[in-house]
Amino acid sequence: MKLKTILTFIYLCTSVPLFLFFKAELLVWVSFFINFLLITGITYFHLNLEKTYSPFLTSFIVFFYLFGIVAPIIQISSFDGVNSPFPTNFPYNSGAIIHANFLIFIFCSVFFLVYVFLKKTYKINSRIAVIETQTKYSTPLVILVLFLLCVIIVATNFNYLLEDIIKSIYDNKIESVFSLLLKKKVLFYIPLGAIGYTLAYLKRKNKINTNTLVAAIILLSLVFILFFFKNPLTEKRNALGPIYIALIYIFKPKLINTNSKFFLFLFLSLVILFPLMSTFTHMDGTIFEVLNNPYLIVKSFIRFGGISTAYSSLNYDAFANIMASVDYVNLNGLSFGYQLLGTIFFFIPRGIWTLKPMSTGELVGNHLIENHGYSFSNLSNSIVSEGYINFGFLGVVLFAIVLSYFVIFFMRWMKSGDFLKEIMAFYFAVHLIFLLRGDLANGLTYYVGPLIASYFIPKIIESLLTKRKR
Repeated sequence: MKLKTILTFIYLCTSVPLFLFFKAELLVWVSFFINFLLITGITYFHLNLEKTYSPFLTSFIVFFYLFGIVAPIIQISSFDGVNSPFPTNFPYNSGAIIHANFLIFIFCSVFFLVYVFLKKTYKINSRIAVIETQTKYSTPLVILVLFLLCVIIVATNFNYLLEDIIKSIYDNKIESVFSLLLKKKVLFYIPLGAIGYTLAYLKRKNKINTNTLVAAIILLSLVFILFFFKNPLTEKRNALGPIYIALIYIFKPKLINTNSKFFLFLFLSLVILFPLMSTFTHMDGTIFEVLNNPYLIVKSFIRFGGISTAYSSLNYDAFANIMASVDYVNLNGLSFGYQLLGTIFFFIPRGIWTLKPMSTGELVGNHLIENHGYSFSNLSNSIVSEGYINFGFLGVVLFAIVLSYFVIFFMRWMKSGDFLKEIMAFYFAVHLIFLLRGDLANGLTYYVGPLIASYFIPKIIESLLTKRKR
């Protein structure tokens, strides 16, 4: 059976029951179904007509299918009455739901049309860039310097990392935001770029000698260091996903190097497996008790409510926050780019820029606290909401155009023949899920840091050492 046939079967098995058992007002039902048809059309293009490898479009499709269709439909279907609230306490309102679906429809339509236009304009070919492509000046000396830099980072942060492993990742740490971002989002990502750089060298030097043996040992050490920096005990899932999936792409690209393979991987992971895993996190028993009595898993599944309950959690609040953002604008007006300034100049500390705007997720969270009795302000806020809060309907269109441009930009990176560019382009494709969910300030910050660490730092070291050799 062909992979595309399997994908079609899984997609239909997920989607058809979703709408068959979706009890809602007619216009609400129709608004979701129209967006479903749009996403399905984009999916058909991606899997059957698009010849270029585009993990970016895969992430885009899966995000809007999951957060714009599946999650809100399941949430609405679980409501007892018309006054039932969404996960963020925003009340059910058919007009708000239809408005949110309209904004999603506009965003996805504009993004897709511009995406197709820019692909033709830049003449991105259909050849998949192979993993063996190399950087121009891969040398053992650069690899050694990168490795020594990673060792120094481990040595100077060893106690900090041990404390991170012992304590909860959700514990508040007495540390400035700048210091925390420098460690977590820059320094601790350097091994990822070093791994790519070293592997590129080993792929090119297809023979065994002293240099390649040392490089192989360094490669194994770098992988160990990366896992020490980035593991479930020290980092949240939204950061681990891009790292670990990028490692799959680096070491075993054939597993996910076509649109069909990556779509299957991402669809199963995000739409089915991750929600299902919530059952295991709510089990009443230790791992040994579960091994002795596997029925505890079934009891936990029944008690927790399975996948449907997971979809009603705060992890799937993107659709509700679009409605909340519209509600905020109705009461307070548009920001006319003020919120966007905080995103663009995220690197300026709040101590210097005292009037720096708070993140949009926090802004909407405070709005929910003040007007809808919610109790938590640190919320996500999708890119659709970001566009609307800044410039209204035009902002939704503008943000879709800008996003499509950056997607094409990184698609060109994947075709550049530069292995580090290819890795960071693929990393962006996976990170796109987090960027789309928002908020935009955190989404941008959490990519720029790894980009500096994994691409620019190796390139700077390479440039400096190359000049010295000359």
